[in-house]
Formats: sequence, C-alpha cells, structure tokens
Amino acid sequence: MNKPALATVFLVVMIDLLGFGIVLPLLPFYAQEFAASAVTIGLLYSVYSFMQLIFSPIWGSLSDRIGRRPIMLMSTFGAVLAYIIFGLAETLGVLFFSRIIAGVMGGNISTAQAYIADITDKENRAKGMGLIGAAFGIGFVVGPASATLLIHSTFHDFVAGAGLPEFADWMSANKFALPGFFAAFLSFCSFLMVLLKLPETVDTSQKRSSGMSRPSVFTPRFWRQLSQQKSITSRGFLIPLVIGFFLLSFGESSLYSAFPLFAEQELSLTAEQVGIQFFYIGIVAVVIQGFLIKPLTNRFNEEKLFLTGNGLMIVGLACIPLAASMVQLALALCLMAVGKSLNTPTITSLISQEADEEHVGAVMGTAQGMSGLGRMIGPTWGGALFAIAFGLPFVATAAIVGGTLWIGWKLQGTGSR
Repeated sequence: MNKPALATVFLVVMIDLLGFGIVLPLLPFYAQEFAASAVTIGLLYSVYSFMQLIFSPIWGSLSDRIGRRPIMLMSTFGAVLAYIIFGLAETLGVLFFSRIIAGVMGGNISTAQAYIADITDKENRAKGMGLIGAAFGIGFVVGPASATLLIHSTFHDFVAGAGLPEFADWMSANKFALPGFFAAFLSFCSFLMVLLKLPETVDTSQKRSSGMSRPSVFTPRFWRQLSQQKSITSRGFLIPLVIGFFLLSFGESSLYSAFPLFAEQELSLTAEQVGIQFFYIGIVAVVIQGFLIKPLTNRFNEEKLFLTGNGLMIVGLACIPLAASMVQLALALCLMAVGKSLNTPTITSLISQEADEEHVGAVMGTAQGMSGLGRMIGPTWGGALFAIAFGLPFVATAAIVGGTLWIGWKLQGTGSR
C-alpha cells in the first residue's frame, strides 16, 4: 500500500469536498434571491446528480485508458470554474449552469476510488475507501460552518475593521460570491496537489481493451458488458452491488427532505438543532471511516461488516419516527450513521474487487453515477411520502433498503475469511 499517495488522495478529496460543503447549504437561499420555487430548488440539487449519472462512468472509463491524474486534474479544475460561475451568478439560469458544470466535471470521487483500488490490496482496500467517506464527513461538517461564517455580518464587520471597507461593502451586496470564490480556491488547491504530488498509477503504454470506452448507463449493452467483468473474485456480484450502492444512497438522501420536516413538526426542533443532528452524523462518519474501519476489517471480513452496516442503517431509519425526544432521535440517527459508515467503504471496496483490472475506473464511475441517481430521487421521495404520513418516508425507505440485506447475506457465503 502506497501510504504517501493514499494520504495525498485523501487530502485532495477532503479539500475539494470542503468547497462542496460550503456551496451546498447555500443553494436554496441563493436560488430564492431569484424567486425560485421549492420545485425549482429541488431541480437545482437534482441536476447535479443527473449529470453525475451520465458522466461519472465516462470519466471513469477514460481514466482506465489515459490515466487517473488527467481526469482528476480536469475534475478539480472543472470544479474551480463551476464555483467561480456560482459566485458570479446574477440569474437563476447562470446558477443552474454552475451546477450543471459541477455535475459534468464531477469525476473526482469515482476516479479517486479507482486510484485507491490501484494502490491497495484486498486487505487494505476498505480502509482506503473509508478515507473517502471520512473526507465526505469532514466536508459536510466543516463546509456548512465555513459557509455560515463567510456570509455572516460579523465577518463582514471584521473585514471592514481590517481596513477594507470597500471589500466589506461588496461582500454585503454579493453575499454568496465570497463562499463561491473560496470554494473555487479550495478546488484549485486540490488541482495543484494532484498536479504536483500525485503519481500516475495506470500504465498508459500498455494496450487496453476498449470494450467500455463509450459507457452509457442508459443502454442494455453497457450493463451486459458490466456483468461480464472478469474480476479477481469471480463471484459475479457486480450488478447486485451497484444496485445496492444505489439503494443505500437513496436511503440516506431521503433524510435530506423528510428528516428536517419530521424534527420540526413532531419534535419542535429548531433549524439549529436539526443542523446539530447532521453535524453529529458527520462526526460519526469521520470517526468510523477515518479511524475504526482498519481495525474492524482486520477482525471481520468486509462481507460481514457490509451486512451488519446494512442492518444497522435499516433499523436506524425505521426507528426515527418512533423518537419522542431529541435524545431518542440522536440514538436512531447514531444507528443509521454507524451502519452507513460501515457499509459505504465496504461496498465500494467489494465493487472494486468485482471489476476487471482494466475497467476499475469505469466500474467505480458507474457505481458513483448510480449513487448520484439515488441522491437525485431520495429527497423527492422523502418529501412526497412525508406529506402523506410523517412516519411513512422512514419506514418505507427502510423496507426498500432492506433489499441490501439479501445482497449482504449472499455475499457472506463467498467471503475469503
């Protein structure tokens, strides 16, 4: 295992996701500046995931042929452009354009996962994938807090007091510009780290198969090619695992709309208290995926951790509507967060092991695209079911995510330890 390269990938992804975490919570408020409706705001989130569904497999396949570094350089620089456009947006159309560019160029995560698969063996794969999850946790904990700071009047007053009154006035008139530009700066730092510190792992001098050179998740031919991968495990579980990744992302993202509504309506929690709960979920992800996944995979095989994580996530989801206090809610969310923190690095590791070594990038891109599809559908699903009954989105989602238990159970019999 190449530890310096692994650490560099982690820093690249973490810095980039800090920018993502800054911009994401500001989108509804920015869109409201242009009189956007609730449906339009939902589309603003969905268009990013839809672009990822289309383009992540393409960038992943290209990374198999031309190398991981070019794709990560393109992706991080594309994020710089997207955030600059975000900061300069003066119409709703330009704001949509910034999210489309971000989604199209968002091949960073899947390519980073393919890179980790290149430099880790089976025993250390889940630990490496866990670093991506920890980077997500840090991004979603620190990013929103940074966004709040960057648009807060106290920060503007500090800038004015530092002898920059014109800049402070500009910030007050364009309060979403500075977060966008700061996110662009962070992505540019990621770009420089890839350019200067990250070695290539793909031997581009070797002739490679072009069987998945034009991947499209909307064609049956692509899925047939995916199912015919000759993996190092030879278990034939790639398609079920990719579907499982979709279900897990769908289950988690259904919380984004339904959970705040439940917390406010049934438990009378404020927006700040709801934010604390999401902060708590992020901390659990950082601790488990950043520090505990290695000793856990040393003691238990990945298949067992994947199955256990699925079970905990399902129980946690189903228990949310039973919570009668903030403490009970925190316990239910803890179960769900622990489960998600166990099954995310293990499923990405298992997916990478099912891929032909010449097509790891395409496979990880497909998995990330299907995860994006889950994140696109989940919030709408959760909000629609909450309008029918407050407990329905959690119970129904838990039932659907229950399909991952079958995948985990079947995998149990194929584990290597």
